[in-house]
Amino acid sequence: MTSAIPNAVHFFQQSCGRWRSQRSVHHLLHRRAEAGGSLIVVEDLDPDDQRLQTLAEQHGQSPGSIAGGSFVRWSASMAWDQNGDAHDGETIFGLIPDGDDGRSGTLLRDLGYAEKAPATSTFQMDQQDGLILCTSYETMTVWERFWFTSPNVRLRSSTVEGLSNNASFCMETRLSDDTVDITEAPAGAKDASLQPLSAPFGW
Repeated sequence: MTSAIPNAVHFFQQSCGRWRSQRSVHHLLHRRAEAGGSLIVVEDLDPDDQRLQTLAEQHGQSPGSIAGGSFVRWSASMAWDQNGDAHDGETIFGLIPDGDDGRSGTLLRDLGYAEKAPATSTFQMDQQDGLILCTSYETMTVWERFWFTSPNVRLRSSTVEGLSNNASFCMETRLSDDTVDITEAPAGAKDASLQPLSAPFGW
């Protein structure tokens, strides 16, 4: 099989750019769905980038094992937000393949989604070139699958099992150069069109 996206590093490189994310989260405990969204910026990092070198050392890994990574920033709002709630953040991703094809391995983060501490995930690409992540935290496990339907549209589904149980579906659309960029706005600023939306896990 010849893959359109040969490995995970290429998957993250194809994800670089600015994105508008729209999500529907189904909270199983409450039996209710919550709409949400965010603005996202993804930047490619060279394996020799000092931020990736530091990330590897933070996780007790050899810096030379990093094949690539990304710097991600987001600004989000949630339908059930209370006054003063903020969902802005940034994180570093580092990829450590466990084989020559680069389609499976370990993903390092300096900041987890469900818990605000460094996190480690396993990644694997399936036969449809979707990227599957599994992240285990102290109180929950998060399963995510990302895939492209076109170069400018990416979809994501996720399931959270544990203390908080929910499932979500997300559509992410690449923004053009003349669309609002969160890197040009003050920290915490939101695109007005996203005010009723949410993104519980950031990127």
